[in-house]
Amino acid sequence: MGAENKDRKRKKNRHKSRTVGQLLCYVFLTALAVVMVYPLLWMIGSSFKENNEIITSLSIFPKQIRLSAFVEGWKGNGRYTYLTYFVNTFLLVVPTVFFTVFSSMLVAYGFARFHFPLKKLCFALVISTLLLPEQTLMVPRYLLFNRLGWLDSYKPVIVPAVFATYPFFIYMMIQFIRGLPRELDESARIDGCGSFGIFAGIIVPLSKPAIFSVTLFQFVWRWNDFFNPLIYINSVSKYPVSLALRMSLDVADTVHWDQLMAMSLLTMLPPVLLYIFAQKYFIEGIATSGLKG
Repeated sequence: MGAENKDRKRKKNRHKSRTVGQLLCYVFLTALAVVMVYPLLWMIGSSFKENNEIITSLSIFPKQIRLSAFVEGWKGNGRYTYLTYFVNTFLLVVPTVFFTVFSSMLVAYGFARFHFPLKKLCFALVISTLLLPEQTLMVPRYLLFNRLGWLDSYKPVIVPAVFATYPFFIYMMIQFIRGLPRELDESARIDGCGSFGIFAGIIVPLSKPAIFSVTLFQFVWRWNDFFNPLIYINSVSKYPVSLALRMSLDVADTVHWDQLMAMSLLTMLPPVLLYIFAQKYFIEGIATSGLKG
C-alpha cells in the first residue's frame, strides 16, 4: 500500500509539473504574440485617430473614431489618387504572378519528368542562382534594361518572369511534381496523350496546392516590392502603392500620419484577403513540397 501511495504521489507531482510548465509556456507565447501583433494593432487604431493623437498617445484605441483619414488619404497628392496607384500595382503584380506560375511550372515539369543530357548540371546551375545576392545583379540588369528602352515601365519586372527567373519557385514545383505518381503519366500516354497534354490535363490540375503557394508568395513579394519600382520607374503616374506611401512623406512639410496609416491599412488588404481565401491550398502546398519550417 505504501508503494502504491508513493507512485500516486509521483504521478500527481508529474501531472502538476506538466500543467505548470504548459501554463508558463502559454503565458510566454501569449505575451510574445501581443508584442508581435501590437504594431499592427497600433497601425489599425492610428488610422482612426487624429494626427496629434497619434504623436502623443501610445494607446491602440482612438478617443474618437474618425474616417476622414481614409477620405483625405485616398486623394493622394492631389494629382493622382490612390485608385491610380492600386491600378498600377495590379498591372505590375498580376502579370508577374501569372508568368511566374506558368514558366516555373513548365521548367519544373521538364526537370521532374524528363531525362536529357546535362540535366543535373542544368538543375545545379538553376538552384545555384539562389546564392547570388540581388545587389550583384542590380547594375547589369539596369544597364541591360536601359539599352532595351524598358526603363520607366513594368517590363523589367514582368518580362523576366516569363523566362522562369525565380529558382525558389522552380524548386518548389519540382518537389511537388515528383510526389505525383508517374503511373498517371503512363496511363495518359496509353490513351494517346502527349507531353503537353499530360502537363495541361494531369500535372497542372493536380498541382493546385503548389500553384496557390507560388501565387501567394509571389503576389505578396511583388506587392510589397519597393526596391525594383524605385530603380526602374520614374513617372509618378506609374507608381505602385509601395512608392506612393513613401512619396506621401515627402510632398508636404507636415506628415499626416493618420492618412498614411489609413492607406497602409488599405494596402494590406489584398494580400491578406488572398491568403484567407487560399489558406487551405497554401498550407497543403507547403506541406507537400518539402519546404516545411
